[in-house]
Amino acid sequence: MKKKRFMQLYTHVYDYCTLVHSSHRQEIIPPAATIHIAPIPIVSPRRTAAATPSGAQFVGQCLYERLRDFLTNYLKDLLKNGEGLMDEEVLKFYTLQWEEYQFSSRVLDGICSYLNRHWVKRECDGKRDVFEIYQLALVSWREYFFAPLHQVVTASVLRLIERERNGECVSTRLISGVINCYVELGLNEENPQIRGPNLTVYREAFENAETKLAEEQDRVYHYLHETTLLSLAKTCERVLIEKHLEAFHMEFKTLLTNEKNEDLSRMFKLVARVQDGLTILRAHLERHITDQGQAALEACGSDAEPKQYVAAILDVHKKYSLLVETSFKNDAGFVAALDKACGKFINNNHQTKQAQSSSKSPELLARYCDMLLKKSNRNPEEAEVEDALNQVMIVFKYVEDKDVFQRFYCKMLAKRLVSHMSASDDAEASMLTKLKAACGFEYTSKLQRMFQDITVSKELNDVFKRHLEDTHESLGMDFSIQVLSSGSWPFHQTLEFTLPHALERSLQRFTAFYSNQHSGRKLTWLYQMSKGELNANCFAKKLILQASTFQMGVLLLFNNSFSLTVQQIQEGTGMKTEHVNQIAQSLVKMKLFNSSNSDDANIGPQSELTVNETYKSKKYRVNINQPMKTETKTEQEQTHKNLEENRMVLIQAAIVRIMKMRKVYHHQQLIVEVLEQLSSRFKPMVQTIKKCIDLLIEKEYLARVEGQRDTYNYLA
Repeated sequence: MKKKRFMQLYTHVYDYCTLVHSSHRQEIIPPAATIHIAPIPIVSPRRTAAATPSGAQFVGQCLYERLRDFLTNYLKDLLKNGEGLMDEEVLKFYTLQWEEYQFSSRVLDGICSYLNRHWVKRECDGKRDVFEIYQLALVSWREYFFAPLHQVVTASVLRLIERERNGECVSTRLISGVINCYVELGLNEENPQIRGPNLTVYREAFENAETKLAEEQDRVYHYLHETTLLSLAKTCERVLIEKHLEAFHMEFKTLLTNEKNEDLSRMFKLVARVQDGLTILRAHLERHITDQGQAALEACGSDAEPKQYVAAILDVHKKYSLLVETSFKNDAGFVAALDKACGKFINNNHQTKQAQSSSKSPELLARYCDMLLKKSNRNPEEAEVEDALNQVMIVFKYVEDKDVFQRFYCKMLAKRLVSHMSASDDAEASMLTKLKAACGFEYTSKLQRMFQDITVSKELNDVFKRHLEDTHESLGMDFSIQVLSSGSWPFHQTLEFTLPHALERSLQRFTAFYSNQHSGRKLTWLYQMSKGELNANCFAKKLILQASTFQMGVLLLFNNSFSLTVQQIQEGTGMKTEHVNQIAQSLVKMKLFNSSNSDDANIGPQSELTVNETYKSKKYRVNINQPMKTETKTEQEQTHKNLEENRMVLIQAAIVRIMKMRKVYHHQQLIVEVLEQLSSRFKPMVQTIKKCIDLLIEKEYLARVEGQRDTYNYLA
């Protein structure tokens, strides 16, 4: 329709409703005039003196009633053309007529917009049988065209859907066209002013039958209205999934075992439709991952190497993380199942049972970090180290006894820093940052102070060297020190040892210098952490021996004698017999010395050691520095002892913090809150918490409330 014609018709309606002069009996629209909006011809009402009541509102009513009568007659005539049609023929007829009728009704509604805004709006207040013209057209269609045909049309649509479901190629446009009509006809007749469908017709005429046939959600998206999805899906879920959940659960185990990830994904999507349907699947996944993890770690053997142990954990985690991501779409419940399973097999497995301690996992993890960060001939590229450290943090997340990891990591870091054995300062700093992000500042505070001490020591060495130059003194050797704050480093009192005379002057000179620099501070020398280099002129060729301070003490004794007994060495060094025996055995084993005993493993006090003048080495610089076994054993025992003591302190501190805030608290509630507060560091035993409560009562921090044995009172 051209715009000029549209405005002409709009003007006719406007004039008809407003320019009414009953005394003149003027005919605004000639009797023979007709308005054509294909395919609906609207005969304009003819106004005569006898038929026109006074008042504009009555003229509006007359026009409204004549439009309603015309639509009724038009639809009754149209219905006759559809009689006897079935299946696709009736759908083609219905959708074609609907599309044309709907379009024409919108045009007619625009032409009569003045009537809608005034007379219709006024009449709608209190009346339910008056509609805007477009709604009037829909009501008329529903009553005189839809009602007689809807059963045959609905049945034809359902048969068409079934044919398509069976693999036939059908016109889905016919289906969507009918559905569009059904939705559009669901008018809100309670309040005609509200635009938009209420889907009453759609549900009554179509949805109930559709639930019997629809099995896939996709078809709803293609040609059904989206509101069908909920009720349709619930019916399918109840019949096809919920009644077979037990079979799904059994099959889920089989699919996990056989690694059928695509089938697992399909099962997840199906069972996810049922409320709480995934709960049992998550439990099955958790048990499966736990079993797989424990089996992988058991396969490592009783004395697993740190690298092998961590690699086995990461392989299991990577495999099932990928499964959760791809097959279970990172569902929060499945992610939690993965985390719980990893926590279980990492903290309780073959290795921890063998060691009878859950601290085995954090200890092995710390040793693996030491392997990555320590300088060696096989150090990977920095990018590879960074990636490996990220993998370490994955395992670290699941470790319960994080304080055990901290103790061992601190011990190993200290040795790397003191011995200058860190492969990369950047890698060390990166690991420190990761630990700080995971556990907070307090967790890494000592580690950071250790780095600060190394930096300060470098500056202190420079100052000491300048001091020697200024005073024109010479120590006769290259000498450097590291001053470590006692509270930050995990080192303990040195073993019994008499310092060789050649080293005494250096230590005495530095001690005097440091005392002048820092009055009141006391230096305690850690000989077991010290090392040095000796020029050896007694072998087949000149060598430089890299040795521990204890080994240096033994070797320097041979400047005055070509051979010595073990007892003489002990007297000269002041060390215990067992320590001297270890050093003597190592020197004989490395063929630097010959022993009077044929079996170097049975070296005794009277065994004599003689310099092996024929000793040769392809290297000019020979490293003979080896840790003492007794020292290593003592260190481990001391580490575990300190750990238990530190845990007791942390538990007592947590109890005091809680009671200071609560003032009065029940025993069980206190236990739960202590466990929550310390869970990020370690998992305290309930018995240990009870012991700490008793200690605090003895120290008069707490008291039991009279008459309430299980309630405590905080004593300010």
